[in-house]
Amino acid sequence: MSPTTKSRLKKDRIDEDREDLESKELAKVLTVRIDNELNSNLDILMSKLGLSKADIIRNYLELSQYLIKQKGFLKSPNNRDFIIIKKSYLRKLIERVEEEEQIDWGNKIGRFINDIARINGRLDDLEYKLDICENLGFFNKFIDEDNYLLITNKFGPQKFVEAFIWQLYKQEEYNIDYTSAKIDSTSKIRTQYQKEINPIDRSSSHYSFEFAKIPEEES
Repeated sequence: MSPTTKSRLKKDRIDEDREDLESKELAKVLTVRIDNELNSNLDILMSKLGLSKADIIRNYLELSQYLIKQKGFLKSPNNRDFIIIKKSYLRKLIERVEEEEQIDWGNKIGRFINDIARINGRLDDLEYKLDICENLGFFNKFIDEDNYLLITNKFGPQKFVEAFIWQLYKQEEYNIDYTSAKIDSTSKIRTQYQKEINPIDRSSSHYSFEFAKIPEEES
């Protein structure tokens, strides 16, 4: 082994040791007393999920970044009331309304995610907003090999999803004229829609759009 190679390997080990030390310095130990019933429930979750108790507790604590839990209510970080309902139920509600209203739902829920990011000083942090969506159970953050965001079609109908994702990326209202009927019947709207939104076929079970790519990190 050449002296240069030995020197490089030594430097790599030093860098790894430094990263481990920094990681340990950033980590904090939290001691919390819980009652037997809650402890038993954690044991049940451990068995179901195949996770350690520490991992389960850590997952729940991470939710404090996105919601506030007090006895009797849930709130978002910007103090809006939360409720928890089945994803399939929400999807069915949205599917049953006209596309204009689906777009309105997408705009409103997208603004809600932007509001959470804004009060944490991360409105322009797209990765953070997608983490919120994942942690709140909207959809998994799935980025393909070409950096396109893929959104499961179980999240909702296409017009709702388009408006929602447009809000996250552009922080502005989705065009209410981009309904299927107007796109099919008006060439000007169709051309504008294809230029701005441009749905693309990346997966049969996911929505994806030309505008919805994760920006490349600058080297």
